[in-house]
Amino acid sequence: MIHRMLSSQQVTGDLFRLERTNPLHVPGRNDGPVTNGPQDFRSLLIGSLNNVNQLQQEHADLSVRAIIDPDSVHPHDVTIAGAKANLSLNIARNVVDRVIRAYRDITNVR
Repeated sequence: MIHRMLSSQQVTGDLFRLERTNPLHVPGRNDGPVTNGPQDFRSLLIGSLNNVNQLQQEHADLSVRAIIDPDSVHPHDVTIAGAKANLSLNIARNVVDRVIRAYRDITNVR
């Protein structure tokens, strides 16, 4: 195993940025686009659901690639993508359930 020191650009306080050494690895949360400024609830909700959908599609694509060409995908990447997709779907399901429960509570108060 090769150990490499982190550069000063990769470390900020107690946080450090990891490099992708293999282009086939799944990108991390810091590799995506950065959004600035406030958003309204509708666009935030739609964006979050699109993110859940994207994670589900990435997992499906990696799974298919792992079956068709096993050497092109690392098994850990498939497992990580599946865990991300599962977690995001469970969070979205819990948020929707709580919104529906809150709406029912509000309508029953009258």
